[in-house]
Amino acid sequence: MTAEAGLRIALVGTRGVPARYGGFETAVDEVGRRLAARGHEVTVYCRSTGEEALPTYAGMRLVHLPAVRRRSLETLSHTGLSVLHLAAHRVDAAIVFNAANSPWLPVVRAARIPVATHVDGLEWKRAKWGPNGRRYYRAAESLSVRWSDALIADAEGIAQYYRDAFAVETTLLTYGAPRLDGTGSERLRALDLEPDGYHLVVARFEPENHVDLIVEGYVRSGATLPLVVVGGAPYSDAYTARVRELADGRVRLVGPVWDQDQLDELYAHARTYLHGHSVGGTNPSLLRAIGAGTAVTAFDVSFNREVLGADGRFFADAAGVATAVEEAERDATGTAARAAGLRVRADAYDWDRVADGYEQLCRDLHERRVPGPRRARRRPVALDGAAASVPADSEALR
Repeated sequence: MTAEAGLRIALVGTRGVPARYGGFETAVDEVGRRLAARGHEVTVYCRSTGEEALPTYAGMRLVHLPAVRRRSLETLSHTGLSVLHLAAHRVDAAIVFNAANSPWLPVVRAARIPVATHVDGLEWKRAKWGPNGRRYYRAAESLSVRWSDALIADAEGIAQYYRDAFAVETTLLTYGAPRLDGTGSERLRALDLEPDGYHLVVARFEPENHVDLIVEGYVRSGATLPLVVVGGAPYSDAYTARVRELADGRVRLVGPVWDQDQLDELYAHARTYLHGHSVGGTNPSLLRAIGAGTAVTAFDVSFNREVLGADGRFFADAAGVATAVEEAERDATGTAARAAGLRVRADAYDWDRVADGYEQLCRDLHERRVPGPRRARRRPVALDGAAASVPADSEALR
């Protein structure tokens, strides 16, 4: 096969496309459609939803397979079936998303398919996982290093973590920031909102996304513009109840918004976007906000500072949220200037360039120009001031 010939590429380990959930799905949607347009044969493994399954989407071939509908097993069970199908339908290169899927990598390797793992953020730090879940995710990181031909990180902070924890390099491939210039405001009326007349949160309701802290801080503030909270999550009834208990009459909990045009309008016309994500690397919601030219106040971790730089505002507690929203309402001119600066920063996050990186990585995988599996020996490491010490050899690896 020549360097210019199309490749057979499989994208495995996500809920699939069209993207309706999170960062991985967004990446698969945006990158997969671009690779298909460049002449590659792209196969995306999708979870069955009970709805009529599309055979193709945006030039990609879709394979729909079931999953065990239980939080601790959903991802792993679906990826297991996907990998078995993949082993019987060989491709030139595979990208497995989520280090949690690493136990299935030996099947991919046995089929002699070169594979890269997108390791995501520090999943073991998520509060939703108990001790066993956290041990599993820490072990899974080690297995990703041990059994992947290459690793993908979506933020420099994640890349540095793998250098520190395992002494290995990753391929840095961020996400793109969609440009929302000239977005209308017609769909805001359905929510009784006006442009520049509200603050916005868009997030899954999980503790490490700090929706409760944002709502608590906003309620403490003297803000007059409403806080619009978009999102929810399966398996999160208790957390959702806590957010509702914290809210006052100025907080509008609108649930998930699946109308992408309406969601674009919400991003584009907010006075500020409040971003509480703390463990997941570069986040598509954050990039969507800066691509909309909206001022952002974010939870203070390295991943968010990497994206926002000097044009961002940051908080670590409810008091910081209260201060930020009051400042944004008091100083509209300064807030607009920060928003303009972030819109410029968004130019560095371009989906076409991201797709270039995935395309080159797939060619390198196919031509075996990649590091290959490495010994996975974990070392104590700290990130964002939080100790992340882990035994050199997890019990799960013995």
